[in-house]
Amino acid sequence: MDLRNYINLIRKWLWLVVLCSLLAGAVTFFVTRRQTPIYQATATVFINQARSTTGRADYTDIITSERVARTYAAMLQDWPTLDEAAIALGYPGGIAAMQAAHDVSVSVTPVRDTQLIQVTVQSSDPELAARVANILPQVFMQMNLERQQERFANTRQDLQADLTAAEAELESTEQALNTLADTPENRNERDRLTRLTARHQTTYNNVSKSLEDLRLAEAQTTDNITLTTPAQPPTGPIRPRVLFNTMLAMVVGALIGLGIAFLIEYLDDTVKTPDHVRDLTGLATLGNVIHLEGASPDQRMVAHMAPKSLGAEAYRVLRTNLQFSALDKPLATLVCTSAAPGEGKSTTISNLAVVMAQSDRRVILVDADLRRPSLHKLLKLPNNVGLSTALLDKGRDPEVYLQTTDVPNLRVMTTGPIPPNPAEMLNSARMHEMIEVLKGEADVVLFDTPPVLAVADTSILASQVDGTLLVVWAGKTRGELLTQAVERLQSLGIQPLGVVLNKLTQRKSGYYYSNYYYYASREGTETGDKSGSSRRRRSPRQPKVEQTG
Repeated sequence: MDLRNYINLIRKWLWLVVLCSLLAGAVTFFVTRRQTPIYQATATVFINQARSTTGRADYTDIITSERVARTYAAMLQDWPTLDEAAIALGYPGGIAAMQAAHDVSVSVTPVRDTQLIQVTVQSSDPELAARVANILPQVFMQMNLERQQERFANTRQDLQADLTAAEAELESTEQALNTLADTPENRNERDRLTRLTARHQTTYNNVSKSLEDLRLAEAQTTDNITLTTPAQPPTGPIRPRVLFNTMLAMVVGALIGLGIAFLIEYLDDTVKTPDHVRDLTGLATLGNVIHLEGASPDQRMVAHMAPKSLGAEAYRVLRTNLQFSALDKPLATLVCTSAAPGEGKSTTISNLAVVMAQSDRRVILVDADLRRPSLHKLLKLPNNVGLSTALLDKGRDPEVYLQTTDVPNLRVMTTGPIPPNPAEMLNSARMHEMIEVLKGEADVVLFDTPPVLAVADTSILASQVDGTLLVVWAGKTRGELLTQAVERLQSLGIQPLGVVLNKLTQRKSGYYYSNYYYYASREGTETGDKSGSSRRRRSPRQPKVEQTG
């Protein structure tokens, strides 16, 4: 399939693509509009990591800093921290109660190559989103401080106990020294108490210094977390994004519609274009007839009732192509058939007979469909006698069974009474003789026959004439049926002259045929006679024709 075929396919199914796009967009629009608006607030937290024990930064400290940021980011959105924040905001049930009431969700993300963490909160309440984003770092800072203090709690308690004991002993010794009189007999005791007081003072100073060193170490090894950029209540929701979702849905819907169109075309095995006919059978397409809608016989005879219409022009093209297909041998007899019923063979052969008669050729049209005849209805002729009576009446000239029509140079032989053995009658010597007689009475004899796959009548008659024309309902006839019809004829040594693509529509066959018939209509108007041109200007809308057969 080349680019032109793809373009034609898109033109053909454009209505489906647009329908799917509009349907998907409309559904998405109404569903999105009914969703609860969600607001987002973001706060930025700075992590001031404790100083290294070595006093200088190295690669290990950098890796540790990144890990600390990721660790704190995970802890900030863990349920203990979220529960404490929810309780602080007045939700005793914790984060679960807050989420149920306001659809709250929290995400924490470290900022790459920095010591910053972004706390993002989404909620149906914009004020609550900002409050949660701001209080969450504060709650986490308090919880982190308590965890850090627990690390030195035992050592602090032991040093505090030692300091209290040393202070008590120092006070006791000093009190004893102060109460002892300074006399020669007490000099030795005072010296002992003085040395003991100095020892207790040293012990007290050492324990006090150790406690201060512990407090300093605790302060230096504790990470400091600071809320640098508080969250502000958002002014508009972040979702639902009505316009974006609707446009995206329309694009997706269009792609789905296009996919459905390609799937339908892939599964569709009907014959639609001349290229398809050539690929299946190797036959040329001699005519392209547009779909003509209508019910009355007058409307079906478009070549006679509306000679300037697009349908009549298509039959004239068919007439010309048939003449070119028989350059070496004049086409004196022609059978028109189809693969299946209802493809428009009777309408096609009738209009072909009219345009041939209009070209000053003597034409005889014979209804050889002895099972379901239709030409007498189409041409409004009696059917009391015809082909069947002519075959039985060997003593009379078949010419007496020909009926004249309103079209000059055109005579018709209807079927007459339907016989019980059509195939045997068409295969009789009398039929062969009658064909020769009719050839002498006209320039061309046209036969309307049953579908080739339905009965053997067509194969019998086609073997006795100069050419066979197949009518195909474009977009309806399956390729398999057309192939079987051609193979059946070829198996009997009958090579069809070509195919008529009938009932073409723009939807079935693409933009190319629309342009073709527009050009044919304009050319026919400009090159036609004055009376025809004036009739076309007075009646721009041609009658619609329904094809039967």
